[in-house]
Amino acid sequence: MQNFAFVLASIALTAVSWGVYGPLIRWGGQGMGGSHLLPFICVGVSYFLIAVLVPVIALWMRGEQGKWTTAGTIWSFIAGALGAVGALGVILALNTGGSSATIYVMPLVFGAAPVVNTFTTMSMSKSFGEAGALFYAGLILVIAGAATVLVFNPVAKGPESVEMGTLLKVLSFVALTAFSWGAYGPVLHKGQMLMQGSRLRPLICVGLAYFLIAVIVPLALRGALGDHGEPTTPGIAWSLAGGAAGAFGALGIILAFTYGGKPVFVMPLVFGGAPVINTLVSIATAKNVGEISPFFYAGLIVVVAGAATVLVFAPKPHPKGPK
Repeated sequence: MQNFAFVLASIALTAVSWGVYGPLIRWGGQGMGGSHLLPFICVGVSYFLIAVLVPVIALWMRGEQGKWTTAGTIWSFIAGALGAVGALGVILALNTGGSSATIYVMPLVFGAAPVVNTFTTMSMSKSFGEAGALFYAGLILVIAGAATVLVFNPVAKGPESVEMGTLLKVLSFVALTAFSWGAYGPVLHKGQMLMQGSRLRPLICVGLAYFLIAVIVPLALRGALGDHGEPTTPGIAWSLAGGAAGAFGALGIILAFTYGGKPVFVMPLVFGGAPVINTLVSIATAKNVGEISPFFYAGLIVVVAGAATVLVFAPKPHPKGPK
């Protein structure tokens, strides 16, 4: 029961962290003239500080269970690369689609990512046959509730007309993020298991991947890609805070796995809770909040009901028999 409480607390940490990630990054981008890459670079810097330097110092001073392995390092680094590519996809989708993109980008991401996660997890663990109808029903409720909460967000305004070419670009970025973030949890879990349950080592790999993809590459390509915008103190501060939120979210997932959580239910709960937090933050910080629709409250209830169903009816692996 104690481990179960730790799993839920870790999931809550990630849901809150990733829930505030979007608004922080959006404010950071707005503060730097709508730049695509500058907020992304700041995210990579935050990951390096929180997910690389701090764990390296802690590992050197105190040590922990587990050990470095080649396979575990590769899988954890791939997880970090997926997280970084997904973060870039969100930034590109929001900036490409304009102000109306916030209405449909995040519902699509948080709706599709848990589906990708679930089937990736089941494919890797070969547990398709262990999932019952109630688990799938809970998963559908989480997806539907998350989409409803965001679509009927009282802060959102009616969509502006969007050219088909622009819409297709936005949807391609959404698909990139949904795939990347959906596969992130199962891949990270495998990396951690291959490092014998280590918490800090996979986090270091994730941080290094973010640093390479979100700092080194954008700095080298910013001029060639013609990225606009200039760094400003408020923009950098908000973007660094967004990166910190992302890093703490990654830590929360690792902790949830450490205490016995499995990707098949950890990630759907995260993707169910994060959009609720995202919406509540938007409401709290918006200057002009419209009338709250009953569908918004209904979406909140559906997310909670679906999350509980996913948790209770998640596939349980069969215990291994004696060799």
